[in-house]
Amino acid sequence: MGSNKHGADGEDLLLEVPLGTIVRDSESGEVVVDLSGEGLAVIIAQGGRGGLGNEHFKSSTNRAPRRITKGKPGEERVLDLELKLLADVGLIGMPNAGKSTLISRISESKPKIADYPFTTLQPNLGVVGLGDYNSCVVADIPGLIPGASKGKGLGLEFLRHVERCELLLHLVDASLPPEHGLTDFDAVTHELFAFSPQLAKKHRLAVLTKLDVTESRTHLLQLREGLAERGMEVHAISAVSGLGLDELLGKLSQMLKQTREPEQDFILTTQAKNS
Repeated sequence: MGSNKHGADGEDLLLEVPLGTIVRDSESGEVVVDLSGEGLAVIIAQGGRGGLGNEHFKSSTNRAPRRITKGKPGEERVLDLELKLLADVGLIGMPNAGKSTLISRISESKPKIADYPFTTLQPNLGVVGLGDYNSCVVADIPGLIPGASKGKGLGLEFLRHVERCELLLHLVDASLPPEHGLTDFDAVTHELFAFSPQLAKKHRLAVLTKLDVTESRTHLLQLREGLAERGMEVHAISAVSGLGLDELLGKLSQMLKQTREPEQDFILTTQAKNS
């Protein structure tokens, strides 16, 4: 406006998002930033530049300049925000495989538990103590079904959370006939690979559940043999009675330590070079 009036400097517009949010350009699909670290901030769109009135160009020799510059608009972008949970371990398996019961026993998480499929409608997180002051974050990923990689059964809503996990515990219901359990295992494995070949290559541990209601030890042996043929290490548990849980957590601690060691070595090497 006239009489040397000007608008106040514009304040930054800050949008706070949950840890683990991925920002993508809506048109190109390019990842702008992956906010996977605490306190990270990035400029998504630069503000415009303000215009200059004639007062700015006033000098001792030009007391009444007739010159101005117009302001320039800021950047405009259309973005997609996608949240991927940050968890060390993901519990996967068919609906009603015992994932919610397991996370409720090894952590303080209290998910809804019922004896029908699709009880869990959203991922649940729990912090699990592993001894020696170590802990990890476990995510209970709702049941995957055939076609999940194409969006069936909210598959795409859940599969993306698995991508961040360092380790996957693949739960198989041992109370089912062996052929059913192996078919379920293969179906979930197929969906992992169809969603992302890299996802299917993550460290996985097969966990046979519901030993408290598994009557036939022959069936259990057949399940173990079938999973071993698929290259899987197998642990058997009962989340209800607690059978095998201590051994499972010990194995979990060992595997996480192995997966984290390369990353720690890289950080130390980088710091040494910088120093």
